[in-house]
Amino acid sequence: MKKILIATDGSDSGHEAVEFGLELADEQGAWAHIVHVAPVVDVMPYSNFGFIAPALPHEFDERDYEPLERAVELATEKGVRIETKLLKGKPADEIVAYGDSIDADLIVVGSRGHGAFTSALIGSVSRGVLRESRRPVLIVRSAPVPAEVAKAAVA
Repeated sequence: MKKILIATDGSDSGHEAVEFGLELADEQGAWAHIVHVAPVVDVMPYSNFGFIAPALPHEFDERDYEPLERAVELATEKGVRIETKLLKGKPADEIVAYGDSIDADLIVVGSRGHGAFTSALIGSVSRGVLRESRRPVLIVRSAPVPAEVAKAAVA
């Protein structure tokens, strides 16, 4: 393996994918390409019934770069060669397209992200990457979520 694409959304599951992907890149002597995908638009909260909330084009901000900065710190500690890229769009589509553009040997994603149903076995982005990619995909399973936390997330 020469190039491993690791996708993170800043969640615990995304961080676990980064840790695992960096360990794998270190073992294989591969470059780790770490991506985070930001939304295209931001929907503004609106409280009046019957009105559609306005959507504004998303401008990159500090929060968008945080997952990548955490990955850089971790890679520096491990001595792994990395490149980072902040993308904008639908996460699964952008991850797969970027993997194709760099000719990645493997795509690593977490099993769950920031979605409302954190107790789901596999997240929608992971499922989308797995379905769309023609490249090998490794889904890093998160540590078990305590029942109380899972119930609170769904409620």
